Amino acid sequence: MTTGLVDIAGNLTNKAFREDLPSVLARAEAAGLDAIVVAGVSTTTSRRGWEMAADHRGKMRLVATSGIHPHHASQGGPQALAEIAEIAEKPGCVAVGECGLDYNRDFSPRDDQRRTFEAQLEIAAGMKKPVYLHERDAHVDFLAIMKRWRPRLTGGVVHCFTGTGEAMRAYLDLDLHVGFTGWLCDERRGTHLRALVKEVPAGRFMIETDSPYILPRDLPTRPAPGTRGGRNEPAYVRHIAQVIARLRGETEAELAAHTTATARQLFAF
Repeated sequence: MTTGLVDIAGNLTNKAFREDLPSVLARAEAAGLDAIVVAGVSTTTSRRGWEMAADHRGKMRLVATSGIHPHHASQGGPQALAEIAEIAEKPGCVAVGECGLDYNRDFSPRDDQRRTFEAQLEIAAGMKKPVYLHERDAHVDFLAIMKRWRPRLTGGVVHCFTGTGEAMRAYLDLDLHVGFTGWLCDERRGTHLRALVKEVPAGRFMIETDSPYILPRDLPTRPAPGTRGGRNEPAYVRHIAQVIARLRGETEAELAAHTTATARQLFAF
């Protein structure tokens, strides 16, 4: 029997899934996924993600997060934050975020990023819900903020981790979880992660696709970039699990068992 997996990052509200979402979900269920966490990155996607999760019927479960991604932090005014909080309180919404800092692209001014990040941490602390975190090229500021807020938070996951060993160990020291994607399947930029995945203890480790982004480059039959087939999707979390299990010296069943249990515990579903 195939051991169930949880993809903790499926951006299913993305336009890449607009025309064939039922088929995407069917393939994910056929691949043995127990659940997908539908990430909210704005007020619009957070509400759509929650509605998607609430309306879904099937053996595989959908749950949602509610947040404003640092790319959209300049839109994080009082009304938007109130809407994020309202969605986060709904049944089936399991975390606040995606929130954090992204100094790689700076799509929003850094002051706005820090302000909107801390506002969402306050929402999470008040609701006693975990935080769904994003950090890219912003480790120093991100860590300083998290050190201040961590005592008030019930928990959190730094999703789609691509950083350094120093950063990862600092997040683990704060009793945060870490999520890994098919980035480590990329021989051009992800090879340093292959050693780091061995360091994260079971109970703090999660797996994800971050679909439709980060299609694993080492899929046995990898579609051409730019085609619909070149899109990543939740079913490929099975491939990512197989790669990571080999790197960690675990069986796929062992990896699936502890990562699924960890996701269920953190997100309380």
